[in-house]
Amino acid sequence: MTKVEFITMAPTSGDSEYIGNQVSNKGQQTWSGVGVDSDREPSVEYITQIAQAAEKAGFSTLLLPIGGNCVDSLVAASHLTAHTNTLNFLFAVRPGSTAPTQLAKQFASVNYWTNNRVFVNVVTGGAPKELENDGDFLSHTDRYKRTREYIEILKRLFNGETFDYDGEFYTLKGANLPLPVKEAPPIFFGGSSPIAKEVATDVADVYMLWGETLETTKEELESVVKLAKEKKRNLSYSVSFQVVLGETEEEAFKNANKIISQIAPEVLAAKHENTLKNGAVGVNRLHQLMLEAKDNNFVIAPNIWAGLTQVLSGNSISLVGTPKQVAERIVEFVDLGFDKVLLRGFPHLEVITDIGEKVIPLVHEILAEREKQVV
Repeated sequence: MTKVEFITMAPTSGDSEYIGNQVSNKGQQTWSGVGVDSDREPSVEYITQIAQAAEKAGFSTLLLPIGGNCVDSLVAASHLTAHTNTLNFLFAVRPGSTAPTQLAKQFASVNYWTNNRVFVNVVTGGAPKELENDGDFLSHTDRYKRTREYIEILKRLFNGETFDYDGEFYTLKGANLPLPVKEAPPIFFGGSSPIAKEVATDVADVYMLWGETLETTKEELESVVKLAKEKKRNLSYSVSFQVVLGETEEEAFKNANKIISQIAPEVLAAKHENTLKNGAVGVNRLHQLMLEAKDNNFVIAPNIWAGLTQVLSGNSISLVGTPKQVAERIVEFVDLGFDKVLLRGFPHLEVITDIGEKVIPLVHEILAEREKQVV
Protein backbone atom coordinates (compact mmCIF):
# COMPACT_ATOMS: atom_id res chain seq x y z
CA MET A 1 0.00 0.00 0.00
CA THR A 2 1.30 3.47 -0.91
CA LYS A 3 2.04 5.46 2.22
CA VAL A 4 2.95 9.10 2.50
CA GLU A 5 3.93 11.25 5.47
CA PHE A 6 3.18 14.95 5.65
CA ILE A 7 5.65 17.49 7.01
CA THR A 8 5.13 21.20 7.54
CA MET A 9 7.33 24.09 8.66
CA ALA A 10 7.16 26.52 11.56
CA PRO A 11 7.55 30.20 10.55
CA THR A 12 10.19 30.87 13.18
CA SER A 13 11.33 34.09 11.50
CA GLY A 14 7.81 35.54 11.41
CA ASP A 15 4.62 35.09 9.43
CA SER A 16 2.36 37.23 7.26
CA GLU A 17 -0.48 37.28 4.73
CA TYR A 18 1.91 38.95 2.29
CA ILE A 19 5.54 38.39 1.35
CA GLY A 20 8.21 40.76 0.15
CA ASN A 21 6.43 43.86 1.39
CA GLN A 22 9.04 44.74 3.95
CA VAL A 23 12.64 44.34 4.92
CA SER A 24 13.91 42.83 8.14
CA ASN A 25 14.81 44.92 11.16
CA LYS A 26 18.41 44.92 9.92
CA GLY A 27 17.47 46.36 6.56
CA GLN A 28 17.62 43.10 4.61
CA GLN A 29 14.89 40.92 3.17
CA THR A 30 15.08 37.44 4.70
CA TRP A 31 15.01 34.14 2.77
CA SER A 32 11.56 33.41 4.22
CA GLY A 33 9.95 36.52 2.72
CA VAL A 34 9.19 38.10 6.07
CA GLY A 35 11.26 39.49 8.91
CA VAL A 36 10.91 39.73 12.68
CA ASP A 37 8.93 42.93 12.14
CA SER A 38 6.31 40.85 10.31
CA ASP A 39 2.55 40.82 10.89
CA ARG A 40 2.97 37.87 13.24
CA GLU A 41 6.13 37.67 15.26
CA PRO A 42 7.55 34.20 16.00
CA SER A 43 6.49 34.42 19.63
CA VAL A 44 6.43 31.35 21.82
CA GLU A 45 2.64 31.51 21.83
CA TYR A 46 2.33 31.67 18.03
CA ILE A 47 4.87 28.94 17.26
CA THR A 48 3.22 26.73 19.88
CA GLN A 49 -0.09 27.29 18.07
CA ILE A 50 1.60 26.26 14.82
CA ALA A 51 2.90 23.01 16.35
CA GLN A 52 -0.42 22.11 17.91
CA ALA A 53 -2.28 22.91 14.68
CA ALA A 54 0.16 20.72 12.71
CA GLU A 55 -0.35 17.81 15.09
CA LYS A 56 -4.14 18.15 14.90
CA ALA A 57 -4.03 18.48 11.10
CA GLY A 58 -2.35 15.12 10.58
CA PHE A 59 1.22 16.19 9.91
CA SER A 60 3.80 13.75 11.24
CA THR A 61 6.67 16.23 11.51
CA LEU A 62 7.35 19.95 11.97
CA LEU A 63 10.48 21.40 10.37
CA LEU A 64 12.21 24.06 12.46
CA PRO A 65 14.39 26.01 9.99
CA ILE A 66 17.70 27.79 10.38
CA GLY A 67 18.96 31.08 8.98
CA GLY A 68 17.85 34.68 8.77
CA ASN A 69 15.99 35.80 11.86
CA CYS A 70 14.82 32.31 12.80
CA VAL A 71 14.43 31.38 16.43
CA ASP A 72 17.07 28.75 17.23
CA SER A 73 15.74 25.42 16.00
CA LEU A 74 16.91 23.28 18.91
CA VAL A 75 15.61 25.75 21.49
CA ALA A 76 12.26 25.74 19.68
CA ALA A 77 12.16 21.93 19.59
CA SER A 78 12.95 21.75 23.31
CA HIS A 79 9.92 23.90 24.07
CA LEU A 80 7.47 22.52 21.55
CA THR A 81 7.93 18.88 22.46
CA ALA A 82 6.46 19.69 25.89
CA HIS A 83 3.32 21.12 24.28
CA THR A 84 2.57 18.32 21.82
CA ASN A 85 2.03 14.58 22.12
CA THR A 86 2.82 12.82 18.86
CA LEU A 87 4.36 15.42 16.54
CA ASN A 88 7.97 14.86 15.48
CA PHE A 89 10.40 17.78 15.20
CA LEU A 90 12.95 18.12 12.43
CA PHE A 91 15.42 20.75 13.53
CA ALA A 92 17.85 22.25 11.07
CA VAL A 93 21.52 22.73 11.87
CA ARG A 94 24.50 24.12 9.95
CA PRO A 95 27.84 22.30 10.30
CA GLY A 96 29.62 25.66 10.42
CA SER A 97 27.67 26.76 13.50
CA THR A 98 27.75 23.81 15.92
CA ALA A 99 30.37 21.10 16.41
CA PRO A 100 29.01 17.60 15.63
CA THR A 101 29.84 16.27 19.09
CA GLN A 102 28.04 19.16 20.79
CA LEU A 103 25.05 18.88 18.48
CA ALA A 104 24.84 15.14 19.17
CA LYS A 105 24.79 15.74 22.94
CA GLN A 106 22.07 18.39 22.60
CA PHE A 107 20.07 16.13 20.33
CA ALA A 108 20.41 13.16 22.67
CA SER A 109 19.01 15.17 25.58
CA VAL A 110 15.91 16.27 23.68
CA ASN A 111 15.55 12.82 22.15
CA TYR A 112 15.64 11.22 25.61
CA TRP A 113 12.98 13.53 27.02
CA THR A 114 10.68 13.11 24.02
CA ASN A 115 11.03 9.36 23.38
CA ASN A 116 12.53 9.71 19.89
CA ARG A 117 10.42 12.59 18.56
CA VAL A 118 13.29 14.64 17.10
CA PHE A 119 15.27 14.33 13.85
CA VAL A 120 18.14 16.30 12.31
CA ASN A 121 18.15 18.29 9.04
CA VAL A 122 21.75 19.09 8.10
CA VAL A 123 21.87 22.32 6.06
CA THR A 124 25.17 22.81 4.25
CA GLY A 125 24.78 26.31 2.84
CA GLY A 126 22.95 29.56 3.30
CA ALA A 127 23.28 33.21 2.43
CA PRO A 128 26.99 34.09 2.21
CA LYS A 129 26.61 36.99 4.65
CA GLU A 130 24.96 34.72 7.21
CA LEU A 131 27.68 32.10 6.87
CA GLU A 132 30.36 34.76 7.24
CA ASN A 133 28.60 36.09 10.34
CA ASP A 134 29.20 32.66 11.88
CA GLY A 135 32.83 32.69 10.78
CA ASP A 136 32.19 30.23 7.95
CA PHE A 137 34.26 31.19 4.91
CA LEU A 138 34.62 27.77 3.26
CA SER A 139 34.04 27.34 -0.45
CA HIS A 140 30.95 25.55 -1.75
CA THR A 141 32.90 22.32 -2.34
CA ASP A 142 34.60 22.40 1.05
CA ARG A 143 31.30 23.01 2.83
CA TYR A 144 29.95 19.77 1.36
CA LYS A 145 33.15 17.89 2.22
CA ARG A 146 32.73 19.11 5.81
CA THR A 147 29.05 18.10 5.76
CA ARG A 148 30.04 14.56 4.82
CA GLU A 149 32.34 14.36 7.84
CA TYR A 150 29.69 16.00 10.05
CA ILE A 151 27.06 13.42 9.16
CA GLU A 152 29.53 10.55 9.46
CA ILE A 153 30.38 11.67 12.99
CA LEU A 154 26.74 12.16 13.98
CA LYS A 155 25.76 8.71 12.75
CA ARG A 156 28.60 6.98 14.58
CA LEU A 157 27.71 8.83 17.79
CA PHE A 158 24.01 8.01 17.38
CA ASN A 159 24.94 4.35 16.85
CA GLY A 160 26.66 4.27 20.23
CA GLU A 161 30.27 4.04 19.05
CA THR A 162 33.33 5.30 20.87
CA PHE A 163 35.88 6.24 18.24
CA ASP A 164 38.74 8.39 17.00
CA TYR A 165 38.18 10.46 13.88
CA ASP A 166 40.89 11.99 11.72
CA GLY A 167 39.28 14.00 8.93
CA GLU A 168 40.07 17.11 6.95
CA PHE A 169 37.74 19.25 9.07
CA TYR A 170 37.29 17.33 12.33
CA THR A 171 39.78 15.50 14.53
CA LEU A 172 38.33 13.62 17.51
CA LYS A 173 39.84 11.40 20.19
CA GLY A 174 37.60 8.94 22.03
CA ALA A 175 34.41 10.58 20.80
CA ASN A 176 31.25 9.13 22.33
CA LEU A 177 27.75 10.03 23.43
CA PRO A 178 27.41 9.81 27.25
CA LEU A 179 23.61 9.73 26.95
CA PRO A 180 22.95 7.25 24.14
CA VAL A 181 19.90 7.53 21.91
CA LYS A 182 17.44 4.63 21.90
CA GLU A 183 17.12 4.66 18.15
CA ALA A 184 19.45 6.33 15.63
CA PRO A 185 17.42 9.04 13.86
CA PRO A 186 17.28 9.50 10.09
CA ILE A 187 19.44 12.35 8.80
CA PHE A 188 17.54 14.68 6.45
CA PHE A 189 19.59 16.49 3.82
CA GLY A 190 19.15 18.44 0.58
CA GLY A 191 21.23 19.95 -2.20
CA SER A 192 21.12 20.01 -5.99
CA SER A 193 24.77 20.30 -7.01
CA PRO A 194 26.70 17.18 -8.08
CA ILE A 195 28.73 17.11 -4.86
CA ALA A 196 25.55 17.53 -2.79
CA LYS A 197 24.04 14.48 -4.47
CA GLU A 198 27.23 12.50 -3.82
CA VAL A 199 27.12 13.39 -0.13
CA ALA A 200 23.40 12.64 0.09
CA THR A 201 23.74 9.20 -1.43
CA ASP A 202 26.81 8.40 0.67
CA VAL A 203 25.61 9.34 4.15
CA ALA A 204 22.09 10.85 4.32
CA ASP A 205 18.87 8.92 5.00
CA VAL A 206 16.22 11.30 3.66
CA TYR A 207 16.91 13.39 0.54
CA MET A 208 14.85 16.59 0.40
CA LEU A 209 13.90 18.27 -2.87
CA TRP A 210 12.12 21.53 -3.59
CA GLY A 211 9.18 20.82 -5.85
CA GLU A 212 9.19 22.08 -9.44
CA THR A 213 7.21 20.78 -12.42
CA LEU A 214 6.50 17.07 -12.47
CA GLU A 215 8.99 16.58 -15.31
CA THR A 216 11.92 18.51 -13.81
CA THR A 217 11.32 17.03 -10.36
CA LYS A 218 11.28 13.55 -11.89
CA GLU A 219 14.65 14.20 -13.55
CA GLU A 220 16.20 15.41 -10.29
CA LEU A 221 14.78 12.52 -8.28
CA GLU A 222 15.86 9.89 -10.80
CA SER A 223 19.43 11.20 -10.82
CA VAL A 224 19.68 10.72 -7.05
CA VAL A 225 17.87 7.36 -7.02
CA LYS A 226 20.26 6.06 -9.70
CA LEU A 227 23.29 7.25 -7.74
CA ALA A 228 21.98 5.68 -4.53
CA LYS A 229 21.35 2.34 -6.24
CA GLU A 230 24.89 2.32 -7.61
CA LYS A 231 26.07 2.62 -4.00
CA LYS A 232 23.52 0.00 -2.83
CA ARG A 233 21.77 2.49 -0.57
CA ASN A 234 18.03 3.00 -0.14
CA LEU A 235 17.01 6.53 0.73
CA SER A 236 13.68 8.06 1.61
CA TYR A 237 12.61 11.07 -0.47
CA SER A 238 10.78 14.27 0.45
CA VAL A 239 9.36 16.98 -1.85
CA SER A 240 8.40 20.48 -0.66
CA PHE A 241 5.70 22.88 -1.86
CA GLN A 242 3.87 26.00 -0.81
CA VAL A 243 0.07 25.63 -0.96
CA VAL A 244 -2.63 28.14 -1.93
CA LEU A 245 -6.22 26.92 -1.84
CA GLY A 246 -9.57 28.23 -3.10
CA GLU A 247 -13.08 26.90 -3.56
CA THR A 248 -12.46 27.26 -7.29
CA GLU A 249 -9.22 27.35 -9.27
CA GLU A 250 -9.89 30.98 -10.14
CA GLU A 251 -10.29 31.87 -6.48
CA ALA A 252 -7.10 29.98 -5.60
CA PHE A 253 -5.06 32.00 -8.09
CA LYS A 254 -6.69 35.19 -6.82
CA ASN A 255 -5.54 34.21 -3.32
CA ALA A 256 -2.05 33.45 -4.67
CA ASN A 257 -1.73 36.82 -6.35
CA LYS A 258 -2.85 38.53 -3.15
CA ILE A 259 0.17 37.11 -1.31
CA ILE A 260 2.54 38.90 -3.71
CA SER A 261 0.40 42.02 -4.21
CA GLN A 262 2.53 44.18 -1.90
CA ILE A 263 6.05 43.21 -2.98
CA ALA A 264 8.38 46.18 -2.57
CA PRO A 265 10.45 46.97 -5.71
CA GLU A 266 13.70 47.03 -3.70
CA VAL A 267 12.96 43.55 -2.34
CA LEU A 268 12.31 42.24 -5.84
CA ALA A 269 15.55 43.74 -7.14
CA ALA A 270 17.59 42.52 -4.18
CA LYS A 271 16.36 38.93 -4.52
CA HIS A 272 17.16 38.90 -8.23
CA GLU A 273 20.64 40.34 -7.66
CA ASN A 274 21.43 37.98 -4.77
CA THR A 275 20.35 34.96 -6.80
CA LEU A 276 22.56 35.94 -9.73
CA LYS A 277 25.55 36.54 -7.43
CA ASN A 278 25.18 33.90 -4.75
CA GLY A 279 22.39 31.51 -5.68
CA ALA A 280 22.93 27.79 -5.19
CA VAL A 281 22.15 25.34 -7.99
CA GLY A 282 18.62 24.66 -6.78
CA VAL A 283 17.89 28.32 -6.07
CA ASN A 284 19.07 29.32 -9.55
CA ARG A 285 16.89 26.67 -11.19
CA LEU A 286 13.75 27.83 -9.37
CA HIS A 287 14.57 31.46 -10.19
CA GLN A 288 14.93 30.61 -13.87
CA LEU A 289 11.59 28.78 -13.88
CA MET A 290 10.01 31.90 -12.40
CA LEU A 291 11.55 34.21 -14.99
CA GLU A 292 10.46 31.99 -17.90
CA ALA A 293 6.86 31.92 -16.61
CA LYS A 294 6.57 35.64 -15.86
CA ASP A 295 4.38 36.35 -18.90
CA ASN A 296 2.06 33.48 -17.95
CA ASN A 297 1.29 34.77 -14.44
CA PHE A 298 4.16 32.55 -13.22
CA VAL A 299 2.24 29.34 -13.98
CA ILE A 300 4.81 26.68 -14.87
CA ALA A 301 2.42 23.69 -15.10
CA PRO A 302 -1.21 22.89 -14.24
CA ASN A 303 -1.80 24.10 -10.66
CA ILE A 304 1.94 24.77 -10.20
CA TRP A 305 2.93 28.41 -9.69
CA ALA A 306 6.25 30.23 -9.27
CA GLY A 307 4.99 33.62 -8.13
CA LEU A 308 6.50 33.35 -4.65
CA THR A 309 9.91 32.66 -6.18
CA GLN A 310 10.14 36.38 -6.92
CA VAL A 311 10.93 36.78 -3.22
CA LEU A 312 11.63 33.38 -1.68
CA SER A 313 14.98 31.77 -2.39
CA GLY A 314 14.22 28.24 -1.25
CA ASN A 315 11.00 26.25 -1.06
CA SER A 316 8.94 28.63 -3.20
CA ILE A 317 7.01 26.73 -5.88
CA SER A 318 3.32 26.50 -5.02
CA LEU A 319 0.47 24.09 -5.62
CA VAL A 320 -2.48 26.36 -6.39
CA GLY A 321 -6.06 25.16 -6.84
CA THR A 322 -9.02 23.54 -5.17
CA PRO A 323 -8.32 20.97 -2.45
CA LYS A 324 -9.11 18.22 -4.96
CA GLN A 325 -6.70 19.63 -7.56
CA VAL A 326 -3.92 20.05 -5.01
CA ALA A 327 -4.48 16.53 -3.68
CA GLU A 328 -4.33 15.13 -7.22
CA ARG A 329 -1.07 16.97 -7.91
CA ILE A 330 0.42 15.64 -4.66
CA VAL A 331 -0.48 12.07 -5.63
CA GLU A 332 1.31 12.58 -8.94
CA PHE A 333 4.49 13.47 -7.05
CA VAL A 334 4.02 10.56 -4.64
CA ASP A 335 3.85 8.32 -7.70
CA LEU A 336 7.32 9.53 -8.69
CA GLY A 337 8.71 7.95 -5.52
CA PHE A 338 8.28 10.52 -2.75
CA ASP A 339 7.14 9.07 0.56
CA LYS A 340 7.26 12.42 2.36
CA VAL A 341 5.64 15.70 1.32
CA LEU A 342 6.38 19.03 3.00
CA LEU A 343 3.53 21.54 2.66
CA ARG A 344 3.34 25.10 3.98
CA GLY A 345 1.92 28.50 3.04
CA PHE A 346 1.13 32.06 4.06
CA PRO A 347 -0.11 32.66 6.65
CA HIS A 348 1.10 29.36 8.04
CA LEU A 349 -1.44 28.77 10.79
CA GLU A 350 -4.49 29.00 8.54
CA VAL A 351 -2.83 27.09 5.69
CA ILE A 352 -1.72 24.26 7.98
CA THR A 353 -5.29 23.95 9.30
CA ASP A 354 -6.81 24.04 5.80
CA ILE A 355 -4.38 21.43 4.48
CA GLY A 356 -5.24 19.15 7.38
CA GLU A 357 -8.97 19.52 6.90
CA LYS A 358 -9.19 19.65 3.10
CA VAL A 359 -6.12 18.13 1.44
CA ILE A 360 -4.47 15.42 3.55
CA PRO A 361 -7.69 13.35 3.88
CA LEU A 362 -8.22 13.59 0.11
CA VAL A 363 -4.70 12.35 -0.64
CA HIS A 364 -5.17 9.34 1.64
CA GLU A 365 -8.60 8.74 0.10
CA ILE A 366 -7.25 8.81 -3.47
CA LEU A 367 -4.42 6.44 -2.60
CA ALA A 368 -6.71 4.06 -0.69
CA GLU A 369 -9.30 4.01 -3.48
CA ARG A 370 -6.63 3.22 -6.01
CA GLU A 371 -5.38 0.31 -3.91
CA LYS A 372 -8.90 -1.11 -3.86
CA GLN A 373 -9.10 -0.95 -7.64
CA VAL A 374 -5.80 -2.81 -7.97
CA VAL A 375 -7.05 -5.60 -5.69
